[in-house]
Amino acid sequence: MESKPVRIIVALIIAVFLMLVSFAGGIFAGINLPSNISLPSNFSPQTTIEAQATPSVTNTPVDRETLFKPFWQAWDLVHKQYVDQPVDDTTLMRGAISGMLNSLGDPNTAYMDPDQYQQANAPLEGSYEGIGAWVDTTGEFLTVISPMAGSPAEAAGLKSGDMIIAVDGTSAVGTDPTLVLRNVLGPAGSTVVLTIQREGEENPFDVSIVREEIVIPLVTSKMLDNNIAYLQVIQFGDRTEREVKDALKKLLNNDPQGLILDLRNDPGGYLDTAIAVVSQFISDGVVMYEDHGNGERVTFTARSGGLATEIPLVVLVNEGSASASEITAGAIQDRNRGMLVGTTTYGKGTVQSWSTLVDNQGAIKVTIAHWLTPNERQIHGIGLTPDVEVQMTEEDIKANRDPQLDKAVEILLSGQN
Repeated sequence: MESKPVRIIVALIIAVFLMLVSFAGGIFAGINLPSNISLPSNFSPQTTIEAQATPSVTNTPVDRETLFKPFWQAWDLVHKQYVDQPVDDTTLMRGAISGMLNSLGDPNTAYMDPDQYQQANAPLEGSYEGIGAWVDTTGEFLTVISPMAGSPAEAAGLKSGDMIIAVDGTSAVGTDPTLVLRNVLGPAGSTVVLTIQREGEENPFDVSIVREEIVIPLVTSKMLDNNIAYLQVIQFGDRTEREVKDALKKLLNNDPQGLILDLRNDPGGYLDTAIAVVSQFISDGVVMYEDHGNGERVTFTARSGGLATEIPLVVLVNEGSASASEITAGAIQDRNRGMLVGTTTYGKGTVQSWSTLVDNQGAIKVTIAHWLTPNERQIHGIGLTPDVEVQMTEEDIKANRDPQLDKAVEILLSGQN
């Protein structure tokens, strides 16, 4: 009733998993920030990382053999006693991996079987057609970070923190959010029905959205009244650094009195881009730390040549500011380079790495690090608290008012920053 080769495979995968957990800090190489996947993102396969670790004294083969005696006892009992035989050994093995990962209590650490992994890493090619929202795929459910300006998602009233618990009537419970994301995407003109769980609402509710072709901008800029420069970073992508530099050059040609950096509803993106962007405003010194499970700390410092390191600066943030935008805002705040105005940010401060498993048995995503601000603040699940809190109400939005922007202008004109 039992397959010895399958037992060996399960043992190998369990051993690999234990080494990855114990030595996660040693498997990263050029890790980016966790992906806050947009609709769509330029989704590409995560780097495959081979685990190279020497088992510690407590993880010797003898210790593992003793530790897993109850596991193999349960394995044998299922094969001998379960009513519906034969059982699928591969399914049992994958369930064991999922159970181990779930026992860590970290929603960002997860297992994908081969089919799920292949689907999750399938590139999204061609033009983007969907609802137009930045989303977080690292939790239990696909969660809205922020709708894009002028998008169907915004028109439908989706808000930051909304959890998508079903798509077209199909429950998302137990389904990896990256796969739910693919179901949200679809041809322009088609309709998708999302079931939303919103904080403060007693019951879930359905939202019907007609998909459109979505063009994703990265940076916008303009001169405001009173000779104030305005720069909005919408996402930290491949082109963002170049577009920020181009925009700053044009803005600074006007000899502005001050600069407003708008990071509201910016879901983040690449770590390298965040360092490059914040270096335009901070001339030197620490801008971020990355702490790994083995006690190793990686320090990121500002790069030389920033274009706007001395101009008076105010940064706008809100609950949709996440990941790379929080790195940028956190560094500016901690280094006393400028004031943050708005509302508390999203709070995304962990780093994940994908590792494929042997024998084409899928992959695991393991949280390997936390990132901290220059003052060593860990903001995961907490967010950044602005220096000046200014709410944006529904009435403000309907009346096309922006009290957060108004406050930023007021601060710059008064010289408070």
